[in-house]
Amino acid sequence: MKRYLVGGAVRDALLGRDVSERDWVVVGATPEQMIAAGYRPVGKDFPVFLDPKTKEETALARTERKSGRGYHGFVMDASPEVTLEEDLRRRDLTVNAMAQDDDGTIIDPYGGRKDLAAKVLRHVSESFAEDPVRILRLARFHARYAPRGFVIADETMALMRTMVEAGEADALVAERVWKETERAMLEAEKPSVYFEDLEACGALARVMPELAALRGVPQRADYHPEVDTLTHTLMCVDAAVRHGFALPVRVTALLHDLGKAATPRAEWPGHRMHEERGLPLVAQFCERLRVPNQTRDLALAVTRDHLNVHRARELRPATLLGLLERFGAFKKSGEFFEQALQSCLCDARGRLGLENCDYPVVDFLREARTVTLKVQAAEVMRDGHSGPAVSEQILLRREQALKLWKQTL
Repeated sequence: MKRYLVGGAVRDALLGRDVSERDWVVVGATPEQMIAAGYRPVGKDFPVFLDPKTKEETALARTERKSGRGYHGFVMDASPEVTLEEDLRRRDLTVNAMAQDDDGTIIDPYGGRKDLAAKVLRHVSESFAEDPVRILRLARFHARYAPRGFVIADETMALMRTMVEAGEADALVAERVWKETERAMLEAEKPSVYFEDLEACGALARVMPELAALRGVPQRADYHPEVDTLTHTLMCVDAAVRHGFALPVRVTALLHDLGKAATPRAEWPGHRMHEERGLPLVAQFCERLRVPNQTRDLALAVTRDHLNVHRARELRPATLLGLLERFGAFKKSGEFFEQALQSCLCDARGRLGLENCDYPVVDFLREARTVTLKVQAAEVMRDGHSGPAVSEQILLRREQALKLWKQTL
């Protein structure tokens, strides 16, 4: 019975990165021996245990054999006869298929250190193709390490394309797709790489067809020097990460322009009414991938009104008031309102050469909110109004306040 440090902890230590999580594998043991040694079993699909002292995950060395489609169709062997090399062979990438013993010696049977030095992400064996989740995981992993110069090996990308063509990506369930996508948008400095990798292997059209449809849809070059709508969309997501905005803003940046793929070709590069056309596509995307309701609501609101935000200074007071209401400006926390403005800022800065452009409309709308919030129900009721008349008066007075305020600008 021997224990080895494996996976990301070994890789990150060799890269000089901080190791925040450590995983272990044990060779030559049975589940009964692990329990007798004080380890607590936690794995449902295969033998995983928690170390009695450190609480770190420790798994028995195992092999896996494909027995069906998708990523549940596997037969596993976790007998004491499974070797360390056999366990490492079933892993996804060579840089993740290294181990370290108690003396600090690196065990690297598949060339992980060489690929790490060359900054190449390469599959360990053809068994990579047995698990479609690895397409998502590799794209996410690449997005995290692309700023360091890492690339996907040509043969690995070719294998991913073969997997998609064989229908493996169709077996991915919504929860797993969204979990990996969320992690890519939260962990990666440039999450655009994640989506670009999925597009390159053909998986994007299978798991996010609404997004894939944006490729090749042109926009007016005077507004969008990058022209291509998918390029713009991914630049918006990267902008959200660059600014450190929360996940709902990053998702909204991803979805706000889906309607441009529904614009009749005869109208290109114009996209009149793309906001309305985008609403059912955003709803469809969020329902299929089970996006959290709060994020979905933000994406729908920004999809519907992002052009109104861009031209907010030109809006009549009544129209401006309606925009503020739809963006939750009068809710106590103001979080939805701020996230909506942040999403629109990403739209403005997700353009080639305009990544740091001024966007004064954010301050304009914040000030408009402050002006309207000065009108409160207590004041209206003191003037003798009650019942439904209170709400009517609040709207009238807020509209008037906006009108007077705009006259001073």
